Amino acid sequence: MNQIIRHSGVVEHIEGGCVHVRIVQTSACAACKVAGYCNAAESKEKIIDVYTDTNAHQFTEGQPVVVTTSTQVATRALLWGFGLPFLLLVVVLFATWLLTAHEGWAALCALASLIPYYIMLWLLRDKMRQELAFSIE
Repeated sequence: MNQIIRHSGVVEHIEGGCVHVRIVQTSACAACKVAGYCNAAESKEKIIDVYTDTNAHQFTEGQPVVVTTSTQVATRALLWGFGLPFLLLVVVLFATWLLTAHEGWAALCALASLIPYYIMLWLLRDKMRQELAFSIE
């Protein structure tokens, strides 16, 4: 089952084949009727880059749009951004601790193991951009 995630937004500006869309991300309680009286309500503005080769010219700045992606893409992005680095951190931490019996070195090696991981993600950013893409309805 491929569910769609939708966010309403406004086109900020257009650069070549990239449309920058400003969305307001709200927590569930921010939409509540009493959110104005509660300190738990939260909302943030974010800029989403939507890469398109064919129809970027049809949008104008200030135009309201709906940005979409699938839950499968969102899950994959969370896995690459948080799940795998956490797993790498824990595995390296325990492996180094078991080999050296020194907690400080284990922690340092675990943190250092994330450097090549994030360098790899940065080098693969163009491929990731194609696989983990947003679209405009």
